[in-house]
Amino acid sequence: MLDTTPLTAAVDQFADRLRAAPQSRLQRGAAAEALALARELSGRSQKLDAPDASVREMPDAGMFAAADQVTVAGRDLAVSLRDVGDLSAAVEQVELAMKRANI
Repeated sequence: MLDTTPLTAAVDQFADRLRAAPQSRLQRGAAAEALALARELSGRSQKLDAPDASVREMPDAGMFAAADQVTVAGRDLAVSLRDVGDLSAAVEQVELAMKRANI
């Protein structure tokens, strides 16, 4: 079984920073960046679990839900991953999103 701790740790760190961020920072793009990441991670998880099924897009539940959406999508992907290369790519994606969100 693949140890996905690096992904869950990165996702948790990003989510914690989102939860601690002021509303103004969320409005300036951090929440949008988080939603984009959550949608991407969710899509990757869905493709791994059911390659032939259509991907369902994660809805926009508002800026205050962005941290939870990142957490759920990241943990779903962690359960679905089977390849170290995919794990590394996912961790890098989370880290880049955190930098772009500037939090």
